[in-house]
Amino acid sequence: PLKCPYCSNPLQLRRYRDELDTGTWKRVLTEAAGLGVVQVHFSGGEPLVRRDLAELVQQARKLDLYSNLSTGATLADDAALARLRDAGLDALQISLLDARPAENDWLAGAVSFDKKRRAVERAKRLEFPVTLNVVLHRHNLNHLEEIIDLARRWRADKLELAHVQYTGWAFRNRAALMPTRAQVEHAAEVVAQARQA
Repeated sequence: PLKCPYCSNPLQLRRYRDELDTGTWKRVLTEAAGLGVVQVHFSGGEPLVRRDLAELVQQARKLDLYSNLSTGATLADDAALARLRDAGLDALQISLLDARPAENDWLAGAVSFDKKRRAVERAKRLEFPVTLNVVLHRHNLNHLEEIIDLARRWRADKLELAHVQYTGWAFRNRAALMPTRAQVEHAAEVVAQARQA
């Protein structure tokens, strides 16, 4: 549902239209647990577009796998989150593109900032541990103090600051995304100060 310029989706999405079906994913989860895997991270794209997501989470719970969902949160309404909680989801990671609503929406290619805020509120009401994930690049790195402050105000349990992984769309857009050395050095100082606070 979002069009982030750093998304790791392949450039030719039509070549990847055949998703694994529910039965195959259940088998994969069972085999992974049998091999000693202890955690599953449901991500995407957007995993909430899968109609069988709660069923896959339930399978992970049955196998005693710790499960985490990474979402853009635009589809994370009360009903979807309650289904996932009831299925046994352990934690939620919500992506945020910027602490500033207009910049977040510009980067997302869709109005999404308020949807993300409401998803965090819903998740907290359902007592999910919430990680706020922010992919850092040239366009939001100068807002790092605001991002940290927003994570505190939204009562996120964790804030994950990640650099762009230059694959897929991000590789195509790398010249526009790559931060300057000065931005990276300043960001390191900001994070060091925030850790001491």
